[in-house]
Amino acid sequence: MEKSIDLVRESAAWSLPDFNQLRHQAIDLATQVTIGRSAFLDKYEVKSELEYKQQSMRDKRIMYHAHIGMNDIESTAQSIGRIHHQLATQGFRLDRAGYAIDRRMGLPAENRSAAAAETGPMLTRAEDWHSLAQSAPIQPHLGDFMIGQPASVANTVQALRIGCTTIGNLSQFFTFEAPGWNDTAATAAQTYQAMALLAEFRSQGAMLHSYLEDGYGALFRHCSTIAAWAMLERYIVEELIGTRLTHCIGGLTQDPIKRVGWVLALQTIHRGEHVGSMIYGDTLSFGADFEKNRAVTAEYLLWDILAQLHAPSGHAVLPLPVTEAIRIPSADEIIEAQLFGRQVEASARRLYPHVDFSAAESFAETVCLEGSEILQHALTGLADMGVDIDNPLQMLYVLKKLGAHQFEQLFSTGIDSGESLSTDMYALAQDVIDEHRPMFADEDFRARVSGKRFVVASSDVHEHAAGALAQLLSETDAEVVYLGAEKNPSDLVATLQQQPADALLLSTHNGMALDYARQLKQLLDDAALSPAVIIGGVLNQKVETQALPVPVIDELKALGMHPAISLPGLTRLLPGKS
Repeated sequence: MEKSIDLVRESAAWSLPDFNQLRHQAIDLATQVTIGRSAFLDKYEVKSELEYKQQSMRDKRIMYHAHIGMNDIESTAQSIGRIHHQLATQGFRLDRAGYAIDRRMGLPAENRSAAAAETGPMLTRAEDWHSLAQSAPIQPHLGDFMIGQPASVANTVQALRIGCTTIGNLSQFFTFEAPGWNDTAATAAQTYQAMALLAEFRSQGAMLHSYLEDGYGALFRHCSTIAAWAMLERYIVEELIGTRLTHCIGGLTQDPIKRVGWVLALQTIHRGEHVGSMIYGDTLSFGADFEKNRAVTAEYLLWDILAQLHAPSGHAVLPLPVTEAIRIPSADEIIEAQLFGRQVEASARRLYPHVDFSAAESFAETVCLEGSEILQHALTGLADMGVDIDNPLQMLYVLKKLGAHQFEQLFSTGIDSGESLSTDMYALAQDVIDEHRPMFADEDFRARVSGKRFVVASSDVHEHAAGALAQLLSETDAEVVYLGAEKNPSDLVATLQQQPADALLLSTHNGMALDYARQLKQLLDDAALSPAVIIGGVLNQKVETQALPVPVIDELKALGMHPAISLPGLTRLLPGKS
């Protein structure tokens, strides 16, 4: 704990730009920006998505969201048009679409070409941006690699100009790193200034989106800590900056009681004034079995719709395509999921009068009560450690440097309502560890890895598999150097130079496996390092000529890497005593 306190004090002493000066620059910039008119805003004659959401809340009309991740802007635009047309012919509408753009978009334009290509389109021309808003009357949601990244301000300006009024993602600031970028202070300044810019358009319906489970919400052990964190984000964004904040949750929440409970809790956290962006689908329960995935969708979607009927919050619901866990869904798969969602809605409306929401209400009450206590611990504790809690830029910087686990350790001590309020992600990670522990406890395996050093890391935000592996290996006589998530190839090589290892165990997602591996191989060769490199996760690569990422297992093998598609397979690849 003392190390965490020292880290806070060191971070608070770091020289940062004057946030008041950044605010004035944002105010000046706002005079040069006009919110554009998307096809959606024109069709429904509203000035912003916020206004449309408020109408839907009054009418108890369920809004629908889809997430689209085609590789290039042309196939993205075609998909939007096809989805709209096919749904409209059956009397349905898709209200909004989130776009999984290439992570390089978070970088300043001059840095993008040197970074590894990832899943999603690049928006390099003004017409690329406009196609997201004009290809169909579906409101664009830009919640990835916009605000929270080194190019926050420029991306926010472009988003506003096409008529996108819900922009994110604040939570990604705390957990995501732009590829090849290491200047946290500059990213914090850009993030703050982009939020200050949005504040100037609050009266026109602009909202800052934050998907809690893209950030520290994915890493906390306890739901009450997530509630406290949502309160802390609201304090920084709404009270210190004056920007309207909208919260999203759901991708890592399986329990229907918690899913409904979070909708209710967020309304309390926002003092009855919350208008939500969307509730993400339960990706945590998804796997390779499509029929099982369909059943999962039916369950979580039923409860998400019931929550909106019970306590309308403006959150759009998201029927996930059954292929979500194994590949980027096609337009036809998205259409199929959307049509399935309308069937579930019909069932939800029939069931609604007979549903008891008391368990969800109890959950919301508990996490808000305990979250308020944690928030006060955090604000008091940070101030005592030298943090200016009225300085939003310093708060952003310090909290990112502190990290999720240290935050929870420092400020959630003594908050324990039992395992029922553990996050579903933490509970699942413990189940995975327990399931595979016998394999790592095997005497022959322990003898084989005894005395070996393994470096474990993830190339992106998907940390949990790497974390579980590091935990299991740490219970053997091997030495484990765990680097966590969002590590660039240069980070890995720098660690290996300081702590030579027998193997590097890497998790990667987001359609960049081959580009990342090539960069890593070049840096390892330049440094004359030759550890075994075992690479798992989603082993595919974005290719400019393909709409979807392609498998690259053979190409990884040709580079001398060792692909692993399962934990048992990975353990067989680990180097051991000869």
